[in-house]
Amino acid sequence: MNTEFFEALALLEKEKGIPADYLLEKIKNAISIAVKRDYGGAENVVVDIDPVRSRFDVYMTKVAVEEVENPATQILLENARKYDTAVQLGENVEIHLETKQFGRIAAQTAKHVIRQGIREAERGQMLQEFQSKEHEILSAVVLRTDSKRGTATLEVGKNEAILPKSEQVPGEELREGDRIKVYVVEVAETEKGPRMMISRTHPGLVKRLFEMEVPEIFDGTVEVKAISREAGSRTKIAVTSKDPNVDAVGACIGARGVRVARIVEELGGEKIDVVKYSEDPAQLICAALSPAQVLDVQVCEDVPKSCKVTVPDSQLSLAIGNKGQNARLAARLTGWKIDIRPLSAAQQEPEPEQAQQEPQEAPAE
Repeated sequence: MNTEFFEALALLEKEKGIPADYLLEKIKNAISIAVKRDYGGAENVVVDIDPVRSRFDVYMTKVAVEEVENPATQILLENARKYDTAVQLGENVEIHLETKQFGRIAAQTAKHVIRQGIREAERGQMLQEFQSKEHEILSAVVLRTDSKRGTATLEVGKNEAILPKSEQVPGEELREGDRIKVYVVEVAETEKGPRMMISRTHPGLVKRLFEMEVPEIFDGTVEVKAISREAGSRTKIAVTSKDPNVDAVGACIGARGVRVARIVEELGGEKIDVVKYSEDPAQLICAALSPAQVLDVQVCEDVPKSCKVTVPDSQLSLAIGNKGQNARLAARLTGWKIDIRPLSAAQQEPEPEQAQQEPQEAPAE
């Protein structure tokens, strides 16, 4: 085996990043199996590959005996001394196979193993690369769209990924050549190789965009506590500051709203409400229902994480939102069931001990 073989392995290691030792081990095992098969399944075949000295050696070990009972593992003493003149009865002798005896087998096997090894190594590298991007934002270019299925094929780095219709922002029209940002939801290993699940609708996309635009979030001074999102329409994000001198909401909005405006632009005009997080459920619910004004929050003692919220009559539609969206997003953000009622209805309600029916909840999750 000449030096070209080892030079080729070194080139593969350099160009594709596949360790030569990884391929050599696979080649060694595969050739060992191939030679054993040609020699009756003998278990005494040794494949020795030394890349430092560019040496490739295949030999069988047999025991020198006076009478051969098993030709696969034994050899007559007189024949054994043709390979090693000093060998004695009962000792092992190494019978080196000539290149022509295994050259064709080795070449074919090595070729197959190298191809397979490259594929496996590339899949492993791709999986590691994908996993390192999990829960991150990546820039992607739209390569093509499928009008029937509604999917879009994106170029993400050196790889391609499919953006399903369900993970696209409603109303957003993607065209070939568009550069967009996507959120890596999950990376899965499949029979066809690593698969990156990407999204434009996931709340994590908004969180990462805020991390990119707001240094105070990136360095940990401001923390994102919760996000609720209806992609393409509205997002509510609750933030808090670990530094009393830093206004969490102000930091996210930026001077004259420039920071949040850049995020809104990236999301195609999606409205974003930034609210102050509070450990007090009543204060958090009041903030979550903004821009509506809240007059009172009553926690229902008999129903876990449920409350009645009173708003001015003129603010009822604003508090509930179009098709219940504002109330729905507030419920998701806080994790509470919210029953919104106008002030006039609250004033007419009997005292709690006289109430006969449960209040009707506004549309919320």
